[in-house]
Amino acid sequence: MKFFAKLIAVTLAMLAADELLPGIEFNSFTTALLSAFLLAILNAVVRPVLIVLTFPVTIVTLGLFLVVVNAIILSIVDWLVSGFVLHGFFWAIIGAVWISIINTLTGWMMKEDRK
Repeated sequence: MKFFAKLIAVTLAMLAADELLPGIEFNSFTTALLSAFLLAILNAVVRPVLIVLTFPVTIVTLGLFLVVVNAIILSIVDWLVSGFVLHGFFWAIIGAVWISIINTLTGWMMKEDRK
């Protein structure tokens, strides 16, 4: 249940990014939902590998390089999903920051629901 709630929250964050940010586009709600699902899978499988490989750079940048790792994951989703378009790596970084903020807020709300 928690996974589906987060999936819907990320989907809505992606649709909001589509409306607010000119460099991120989705063809439909279904494309955004598929992108969010694929993003969740890549965050579970590929992101840990990238974090281990880029650990020295992450330490030197005091963790700021993790935003670049998130943007890389979002760019991979863009490459895999045909109805999702990122207009450059800058928009991938902005989108990754946006989705990270929404994920953080959703996580806080879900923790408060458990109490």
